[in-house]
Amino acid sequence: MSEAIVVMGVSGSGKTTIGRRIASKLGYAYADADRYHPEANVAKMAGGMPLTDDDRQPWLERLRRLIEEHAAQGRSLVLSCSALKERYRRVLKEAEPAARVHFVYLRGDFDTILTRMRRRKGHYMKASLLESQFRDLEEPEDAVVVGVERSVPASVQQALAGLARRGLRAERAGTTGSAERAGKAGRAKRAGTGVRPGKAGRGERREAKHDEGEHDEGEHDARQHDEEGKA
Repeated sequence: MSEAIVVMGVSGSGKTTIGRRIASKLGYAYADADRYHPEANVAKMAGGMPLTDDDRQPWLERLRRLIEEHAAQGRSLVLSCSALKERYRRVLKEAEPAARVHFVYLRGDFDTILTRMRRRKGHYMKASLLESQFRDLEEPEDAVVVGVERSVPASVQQALAGLARRGLRAERAGTTGSAERAGKAGRAKRAGTGVRPGKAGRGERREAKHDEGEHDEGEHDARQHDEEGKA
């Protein structure tokens, strides 16, 4: 059976960086839920307005279908998604039994996350919305919990250890992939530019590096956390 790992938490908790690393370690496909928001949602958040449950419902349903689509191809998926409320997580869990859905919760206090948010550039989520996210947050009861104060490598290791206790193991070599990369390859093919299978183009590598920097601190913070000391 395919697996789906939802790396969840408030904005600025490190979902993209940790999610990418987990996907790489396990050989699973990876997707960032932020990329599936309708334009209206992105514009609303960019304007400093929190999303309502009605705003989120079609987005969550799209993410559930994404999990199901991967499972139909026999592929497992790591999805970085806020999934703040229990009702949101229930929508994603509806992908079962097509895939087993697990949650990795990146937990941190308001002050720590706010400090990280203020270092970020280029992301549409404003730090002023963080307070509303903490108000909405309903901590999951059945999730692998990882503290955000840990270094990136230590956080990934803790997450993998918790997932291993649930029976998750790495896919066989050569199965790793990215839902985002597949979408880009398809768009490039339709545009007639072509993308060589299995090898990211120079622009894609730049975009991936940019994403890690703007979403979740990326490699710079990993080195900084390591220097501060591993938990």
